[in-house]
Amino acid sequence: MDEYNSGMDPELKRYFKKIVNSFSVLLIWLLVIMTTGLYFRLGVFTNKVQWYNIIYYIFALGSFGWLLFYNNRIWSNKNHIMQDMPSEKVMKLAHKLWDYHHMHHTLQKSDCILVLGSHDLRVAERGAELYLKGYAPLLVFSGGLGNLTLGKWSEPEADQLARIAVSMGVPPKAILVENKSTNTGENILFTQQLFKKHGIDPQSFIVVQKPYMERRSFATFKKHWPDKEVMVTSAQVSMENYPNHEIPMHQVINLMVGDLQRIKEYPEKGFQIYQPIPEDVWNAYNELIQLGYNNHLIKA
Repeated sequence: MDEYNSGMDPELKRYFKKIVNSFSVLLIWLLVIMTTGLYFRLGVFTNKVQWYNIIYYIFALGSFGWLLFYNNRIWSNKNHIMQDMPSEKVMKLAHKLWDYHHMHHTLQKSDCILVLGSHDLRVAERGAELYLKGYAPLLVFSGGLGNLTLGKWSEPEADQLARIAVSMGVPPKAILVENKSTNTGENILFTQQLFKKHGIDPQSFIVVQKPYMERRSFATFKKHWPDKEVMVTSAQVSMENYPNHEIPMHQVINLMVGDLQRIKEYPEKGFQIYQPIPEDVWNAYNELIQLGYNNHLIKA
């Protein structure tokens, strides 16, 4: 699950900025057209068409065409991802965090595949892929509505993920769903309750999460379920190819920075087990904050 407590998401800010830009330009255009056309009567015909009437309507039509072109440019998403690609320096720093967040576990057959809820539906595809390859006989989806999906989605994350798995060929009888949890800790605790309800007790797990949440998911799992064997995996994709129109690169970097802060601070709060952070990774983290990647930091 996603549990960030910062302000408005950058992508949402971008969306509202587009709306404000579009409406502002439209209002200015209407004000100019109505003022010149009605107040100065350039658009009003008297006995016959005057030369200034012709010029006025040519201007009105031409400027309206420009208005349509301008709004099309604002709302076009064709080059959205490339336009948002950070500088080479930022990408180099981000790679250090990306590599650290990965656990690089070699997967083995287990009792259960546990897919943790997310705003990234690709976790469902990874979980289904592993089930269909025979890595475990049980596929569990855990997640209600977290910070990044609450207010955006009406259906719990786990329900959507399970539906994707079934569409990929996973039999419904092999799936269990926990759809009330709102953060990673609750993913584990509520799944434990689900297993008790069904009278099962898996001993080994493959946990599926987003790439930048592998390590934190591992640390959280071992805090709440220390006696179980666990391996963590995610979508097999590079950092450059991970972003899409819903999750642009700038958001990925902000999330990685926020997750590293949580890896550092959450053990003292009792949320996770301790994970050592190499000096070069921590230095990259601090540099990214100085460069403005601080939208998902825990507020003091």
